[in-house]
Amino acid sequence: MQELKAHRFADDFVFLEAPRWYDGCLWVPDVFDSILYQVDVSGRRLVLKDNLPPRPNSLGFLSDGTPLIVSSVARQILKLVDGELLVHADLSKWATGDLNDFAVADNGCLYVGNFGYDLFMGEEKRETSLHIVELDGTVSHGSDGVEFPNGAVILNHGRTLVVAETWRGRLTAFDRALDGSLSNRRLFADIAGREPDGMCADAEGGVWVCSFNTGEVLRVLEGGEITHRLHFPGSAVACELGGEDGHTLFITTYDGTIPDQQARKRLGALNQVQVDIPRAGS
Repeated sequence: MQELKAHRFADDFVFLEAPRWYDGCLWVPDVFDSILYQVDVSGRRLVLKDNLPPRPNSLGFLSDGTPLIVSSVARQILKLVDGELLVHADLSKWATGDLNDFAVADNGCLYVGNFGYDLFMGEEKRETSLHIVELDGTVSHGSDGVEFPNGAVILNHGRTLVVAETWRGRLTAFDRALDGSLSNRRLFADIAGREPDGMCADAEGGVWVCSFNTGEVLRVLEGGEITHRLHFPGSAVACELGGEDGHTLFITTYDGTIPDQQARKRLGALNQVQVDIPRAGS
């Protein structure tokens, strides 16, 4: 296993989730400050949209460039059009907990997770479902029996979906059919003792995954082999491959504790490191 070391290039955020490389820069929402930023590789930031709905904890793009962002508490996927947020899909009658991360397929199909219970009110953990959102906003059932589905990536030229089950400490894979449906649920990687959060994929099918509780970022292959590792003193939250040549791994971290997050202490940061294998599609 190769140990890597990242360097910090931007900080003074509250809590950053779901960094996405698009159109030559990093887009990233601050979950507890309700702001969507664009950040360049030098750390300069631009506020794209403020006063977002509570806990905008995931971001993605349709093929035409339309940004999608989660309204977690309202259990909706919103789209940003001409500076205004419009409802793309309403999962409030489907999801049994606040919405979590999602992945976007090339055809605009989304795979969306949810908490499954009220995390912030201290409810007992329970299993939940993945949901599929079509390009027209239609919602359908994807898979049940998942526990706190979190980061998600699509691999193998669109044929495989991998989802982090945070409390189970595992990455779970599904076959993805031409119609978007999921089947053949299986273990992709067991990383027991770690809490997998945000993820991204590279051109050779490796998955970079952040472990929130251990402050690690791991490159994991199907079967569980860990090829690369980074470590941060606080929490590793989410990651994304990007940069001009696709070889830059961007990582969001938090330097404090859960109570620090609840107190909205500005301990969130962006980090980057050069890696050998570029992002998928580069």
